[in-house]
Amino acid sequence: MDTSKIDALFTQETLSQLFPKERTDEFFEALFGDASEGAYDIELAYGGINGNNLTMELRLHERPGCCLACNLTQGLPQVFSRHPIINVNGIVADVDNLLGDLASCKKWTLGHTEQRQKEMHTIPINISLE
Repeated sequence: MDTSKIDALFTQETLSQLFPKERTDEFFEALFGDASEGAYDIELAYGGINGNNLTMELRLHERPGCCLACNLTQGLPQVFSRHPIINVNGIVADVDNLLGDLASCKKWTLGHTEQRQKEMHTIPINISLE
């Protein structure tokens, strides 16, 4: 498996296509009935590849004037794993298509919420490759 070719696939433009910025507002609109009620914006990032494991990250960036508290984000992996707007299954399917003949996605799990900074938490999408 050529990891340098896989690394090169995940440009900022590609990541924005896989998880458009508007999806955050759609998520909060469905959850609260008002997108402005959300405390964070969600961004898809490439976390890297280690052996047969590829990591994508859902990065939660605190919105101005809001608080990104741990108690807001700890239960999100369970919510995100099933929520049709976040659509982790769709993200993994798109990653699989993007990988083409380089590798294929076997299964995925969401890791625990990690606080990287006060204003940013991440939820890893761990993808097993074959």
